[in-house]
Amino acid sequence: MNEERITSRQNPLLRRVKQLLRSGDCRRENGVYAADGIKLLDEAIRWGAPLRTVIASDGVALPPLPEHVRLVRTPPDVMESVSLMKSPQGVLFTCALPEAAPLCFPNGALILDGIQDPGNLGTILRTADALETPVVLCEGCADPWSPKVVRASMGAVFRTVPQRACAEEAAGYCAANGIELFAAALTADATDLRTLGLNDAAVVIGSEGRGVGPTLLARASGRLVIPMNPRCESLNAAVAATIILWQMRASRD
Repeated sequence: MNEERITSRQNPLLRRVKQLLRSGDCRRENGVYAADGIKLLDEAIRWGAPLRTVIASDGVALPPLPEHVRLVRTPPDVMESVSLMKSPQGVLFTCALPEAAPLCFPNGALILDGIQDPGNLGTILRTADALETPVVLCEGCADPWSPKVVRASMGAVFRTVPQRACAEEAAGYCAANGIELFAAALTADATDLRTLGLNDAAVVIGSEGRGVGPTLLARASGRLVIPMNPRCESLNAAVAATIILWQMRASRD
């Protein structure tokens, strides 16, 4: 594999990667996203992510790369000027965004509505991958291909690609396919999560600030709640998702 070398911080490739790391619009316009770190690169290679380019600092050892991948070496100070990390690991890489596909979750899913925090979203994607549950992202969710989400997912986005749909489409899919739709809600009529069989069900989790949006809340056939100490107002969205995902998995086993 041929190895290129770039020493200028103003190089067009490095400037584009910097934009990809910072801008969702840039990612969507180019059909490419960028990620940071040797561990994530290992995961991307292992799970067949569509790698385009790898940029590595001088002296950083790399795993074997696919033949088609463009490899670029830079001085450490140039890498630091591009990376968003306080202590860069010396590796950046780009991948093609997944192609859009029809909505499909015949055996239920976790539907996220307005989960804006990248750390929470990445953690939820990681947990859902571990518990083999598809994830659908509705309006207001963070970009799953932002570097913070990819990093927080620990590479889960390479294994289980999250789907996207508007709230109406997600609710319509459930109705058309006989999938019971539950909304997590702190309301008096919500049912204790432990009493529900969530096998082949879809569960919606909303943002910590506003909860599930009106469209999915209205279309849900039931509401569920995680029982907790009355003095506690709510749970972090990623923590709530973990509990719900575990119950969904337990219902299938």
